[in-house]
Amino acid sequence: MSTQDIKSNTNVTRSAAWVVIVGIIFIAANLRAPLTSVGPLVGLIRDDVHISNTLAGMITTLPLVAFALFSPIVPKLGRKFGVEVMILISIILLTFGVILRSFSGITTLYIGTAVLGLAISVSNVLLPSLIKQEFPGRIGLMTGVYSVSMNLLGAIASGISIPIAVGLGIGWQGALGIWGILSLASVLFWLPQMKRRNRETATVQNQSADSSVNLWRSALAWQVSLFMGLQSMFFYVLITWLPEILKQQGTSSDQSGWLLSMMQLALLPFTFVVPIIAGRMSSQRSLVTITTILLLMGTLGLLYGSSNFIVWWIILLGIGGGFAFSLSMMFFGLRTENAQQAAELSGMAQSVGYLLAAIGPTFFGYLHDVTDSWTVPLLLLVCASTLLFVFGLGAARNRYIGSKATSTIPPKAM
Repeated sequence: MSTQDIKSNTNVTRSAAWVVIVGIIFIAANLRAPLTSVGPLVGLIRDDVHISNTLAGMITTLPLVAFALFSPIVPKLGRKFGVEVMILISIILLTFGVILRSFSGITTLYIGTAVLGLAISVSNVLLPSLIKQEFPGRIGLMTGVYSVSMNLLGAIASGISIPIAVGLGIGWQGALGIWGILSLASVLFWLPQMKRRNRETATVQNQSADSSVNLWRSALAWQVSLFMGLQSMFFYVLITWLPEILKQQGTSSDQSGWLLSMMQLALLPFTFVVPIIAGRMSSQRSLVTITTILLLMGTLGLLYGSSNFIVWWIILLGIGGGFAFSLSMMFFGLRTENAQQAAELSGMAQSVGYLLAAIGPTFFGYLHDVTDSWTVPLLLLVCASTLLFVFGLGAARNRYIGSKATSTIPPKAM
């Protein structure tokens, strides 16, 4: 083979890699915005369709239930039909769910929310597997890239929901429906991945033979799953109710929406940096400790701190959330030996994790209805932070799922 041929093949490989990266960025952008746009609008939705806080919390809970129920099935579908194909189908389904949810009425609101939850669960499970397969030496870096995309759009969605709904006069329906434009655009950017379907399917099938570990009997898999669940519950409770908590403390609707956006913006740098740092460490226990301290300080600040420092409490919660989310995503790759195993662990962790997380928004709304205060719900978040620390220490051990011996982290797993 000539030097020119070698250069040509290298350019094709690099071009293919960039196509994958751009596709991942666009897919990730859809995984939080349709959910985080709800929190600032909860009051408008509740008053318009005349529902209680408990039922309003269900708008956030339904996608989490969908994640929990559908996630264990996703790895099998990815193995059968191909990862790229399943992600494409999920984004098309997401577009349909976003549009359906934006119609007026309780029925379409909840059905559309459930549909988009099923759609998002597919990419939630398969993206970590795709990253481990396509970028095995850059797991931390690529996890950071897709985490930033996901959380950046999630932060923007929280901040602009009220201005779009009220400022543009298109109501909560228009503010929720506008995200269908992003998902439709993402379909176009993902279409080039279909050329890689045959190679992907063959690779996954080959790896599946080596993925014989029974995750449901693995203590390490359960620790990863419970860490995932607690950090998800923490995040979705705040996404749903933080604006209402702030409004009860005297903050306006516009300000509470932007403070929620600020919380998500605060986590952005850390969702990029933490995966890179975690990938270079043999054990991530020190990062788990920092995560817990940040979340405890932010939550206790909301409970007992001065309202003059509210911005700082929000920023601490954001940074802590960034640490927790990044670590949960990294554990899928760091605690497994191949892409199929990563998909299986991702499916299990997101099933167990989101089932736990699904309890949060509705239960916290119920507690507020009963106590007419946010004190008890916030105290539960303090307890959740403590449990996050316990399970995080186990999940951060330098081991592979199913391995009794201490594993060696690949030197470039960053």
